[in-house]
Amino acid sequence: MIKKLLILIFFSIYAFANQDFLEPEEAFKTSFEKKDENVIFSIKLGKDIYLYDDKLKFLITKPQKVDIRNDLDIPESKEYEIWQIHNHDMDIKIPYALLKEKTNNASNIEITVEFQGCSKAGLCYAPMSTSENIDFSNASSANEIKEEVQAQTNQVQEETLNETDAIANTLKSGNILIVLATFFGFGLLLSLTPCVFPMIPILSSIIVKAGDSGTLTASKGFFLSLVYVLSMAAAYTIAGVLAGVFGANLQVALQNPYVLVAFSAIFVALAFSMFGFFKLELPQSIQNKINKTTDGKEKQGVLGIAIMGFLSALIVGPCVAPPLAGALVYIGQTGDAFLGGAALFVMSMGMGIPLLLIGLGAGKYMPKPGGWMENVTKIFGIVMLGVAVWMLDRVLDATIVMFMWALLLIGAALYLKVFEHIIAKLITTVIMIYGVLIFVGAVSGATNPLNPLDKFTSGVAISQNVEELSWSKVKTNEQINLAVKASSKPVMLDFYADWCISCKELEAITFKDPRVIAKLKEFTLLKADVTENNEDDKAMQKRFGVVGPPGLIFWNKEGKEIKAAQIAGYKNPEEFLKLLDTHF
Repeated sequence: MIKKLLILIFFSIYAFANQDFLEPEEAFKTSFEKKDENVIFSIKLGKDIYLYDDKLKFLITKPQKVDIRNDLDIPESKEYEIWQIHNHDMDIKIPYALLKEKTNNASNIEITVEFQGCSKAGLCYAPMSTSENIDFSNASSANEIKEEVQAQTNQVQEETLNETDAIANTLKSGNILIVLATFFGFGLLLSLTPCVFPMIPILSSIIVKAGDSGTLTASKGFFLSLVYVLSMAAAYTIAGVLAGVFGANLQVALQNPYVLVAFSAIFVALAFSMFGFFKLELPQSIQNKINKTTDGKEKQGVLGIAIMGFLSALIVGPCVAPPLAGALVYIGQTGDAFLGGAALFVMSMGMGIPLLLIGLGAGKYMPKPGGWMENVTKIFGIVMLGVAVWMLDRVLDATIVMFMWALLLIGAALYLKVFEHIIAKLITTVIMIYGVLIFVGAVSGATNPLNPLDKFTSGVAISQNVEELSWSKVKTNEQINLAVKASSKPVMLDFYADWCISCKELEAITFKDPRVIAKLKEFTLLKADVTENNEDDKAMQKRFGVVGPPGLIFWNKEGKEIKAAQIAGYKNPEEFLKLLDTHF
């Protein structure tokens, strides 16, 4: 300390004898500016002037004194001799939301910045301060203040990013080859989810039907699969780019009940075609033109496969996972439709790898053609009916869907009785029993075909007084604000839609897990049903950057949104609990 003092005295004497020094107002030019929901404090330093880092303080001095420096983004200091200093001009953002949070929503707030600096020539200036008054009472209404503060609160949050934002940032900052390789990996992971499974029987039925002629080879099977996968990739790419550029959630639009019923009818028609009731083919006049080429029949089939691949991607794969959401967020924020579209394309190709393997294997290992092929085609006809029922699950009442599954399985068992092989008889018996169980479950009021006897087995749970999760429904952003403000506990908001399969998985699996129920008892639970996709629904999703349901948003008990905890898509109980343990 004595050494510091001697150095200061020596340089001061020398400087006064040999230098002209800047006045304090010239050495430190300060200003406050209100911009974009922030107060920006600017300090411009004169030539050879620097600030001591430990003397730079940011305080709220009215209505009460609060130190907010640690809540602000201050540039890193540099070492100079034995001190930590700042020797460059600085602009420091002080968010309105932070001021409101620290003062319990006071309407009139005073900010004070304290600092002290020196000249490299040796003169040290006395400590200085400057203040600014922020008056929130001039807002046109209380609602505007709430919306203003809430919007900024969403920005004043932990630096850790959630999955969707992290993926969007990967697109923004990554090398294009690394980005494409990353999204291809995402696609491979998505291929293991329920989104892709329904495409497998569709593609298999196409390949089986193509094998009727006895000319199906490994190369032809791979080619048919490639056409299907490329069409699927084109669909995801086009829909994703349009959704990102125009801000329209095409995925939601395609879950319109009329659209789903129409495409369910198409799958029913495909099923009856496979049963041999009629043939779905191009008009004879068009066939004649196509068949003038040597490979006309193949071209005719390729067109149908391409159409089916395109429709399968849009209709059968409705769940929104973080890679798809991240790409859409990136496109919407930057307008870079090329990189965003390329990422979606390679992601779709990654999703299609299992489908390509099916095509290659079916062509290579397909047994010799015969009467068995006609029976297998009929089996896939039943699968097509199953896909139609699965799609209608997003539109119809769950009990009605239960009866449809029961009738489909019982009917399929009776239809497949034509098979004489002992294994076939065993399978049809199991299908018949399961169909009867689902019918009994439907009569009892059960809604989950995977657990048809739920109403009979749940009596044990009821007798043990096992609690259910309690949800409060919200319809607008204002209702969300009020609910969060009124809660003394952390808050979770669940974006749900009747047509969202992953939403139902969350409800049936994750939110039924006893460990999850116990953990969520510590939260205030809100549910936003966006099935109708009206203007209020769109506004809520836009506010939180939710591309499509399911989406889970979290706040801590102080009412601050925890952006890093945001979830897009389905999480199993273990993943969900791990995320909660990380942030709460």
